Amino acid sequence: MTSPLPCAVVGVGYLGRFHAQKYKILEEANLVGVCDINEEVGQKVAEELGVPYIKNPEDLLPLVKAVTIAATTSSHFELCKLFLENGVHVHVEKPMTTTVKEAEELCSLAEKKQLKFQVGHVERFNAALVAAREQLKEPLFMESHRLAPFKPRGVDVDVVLDLMIHDLDVILSLVSAPVKTVSAVGTPVLTSTTDIANARLEFESGAIANLTASRVSLNAQRKIRVFQKDQYLSIDFGKQEVSLLTKTDSVVKDLSSLPFRHDIWSLEKSDALLEETRAFVKSVLEDTPCVVSGRDGLVALKLARQIIECIQRRK
Repeated sequence: MTSPLPCAVVGVGYLGRFHAQKYKILEEANLVGVCDINEEVGQKVAEELGVPYIKNPEDLLPLVKAVTIAATTSSHFELCKLFLENGVHVHVEKPMTTTVKEAEELCSLAEKKQLKFQVGHVERFNAALVAAREQLKEPLFMESHRLAPFKPRGVDVDVVLDLMIHDLDVILSLVSAPVKTVSAVGTPVLTSTTDIANARLEFESGAIANLTASRVSLNAQRKIRVFQKDQYLSIDFGKQEVSLLTKTDSVVKDLSSLPFRHDIWSLEKSDALLEETRAFVKSVLEDTPCVVSGRDGLVALKLARQIIECIQRRK
């Protein structure tokens, strides 16, 4: 049996704490410690999980073979670079960096060092999306809504990098064609950066995607609706539910018997973050490609940056 993978989490605030918990659960992983610039936060999580608190990331280098970076976005580049340069596989939370140039450098470094470099687009592991994929043949129009109440954490980046980037990654994974045109609008509401945004993407295949993201909504929503020939499919990431309407007849006889079959899949709730962590550990131990590679994260970041620039040009 393969020995457990020695790993650690750097940045154990709200989200990083969950990452550390997942490593602790996995038999194939060995959480050797947690690291955070805030000693009080780091010590608390370390005590909770029964592992050492390590203040300096450099002190982790001789202890780990893989690491998750869940610190603030502005620190991602330097932290990822530190571990990749020293031969450590890296899983980094989204957005992977603040700039495309930084992301490109990290991808090249990981490839040069032949290391796994996974980006934390967790919705790829959501049971609803996994179940729906086999039905998604050739999307023609996609509409996403990712709405959340305001939370102070995460406001070091705007709503495009904070929330919309999740749906950008999902949509890019569903459409194989390149993006041809981008248009977007957005505005600050509670912060100095964009808090609500809408973007419209047109792909070279002719597919269209319309995305809305808000972090100043009263209610949370995480949905993508997909239209394709003879089908309409709705994916609810929050409820982990898929609704599928399929055309069954070419003739509409009367309104009481519309030619559609309606299927609803209420899936058993799964832990997408646990599956994401398991996938990263597996890719390291078995030397297989990451489900969401650094290059995948780079493509989503490039598109997010295009949307941000489009919004800024309108101001």
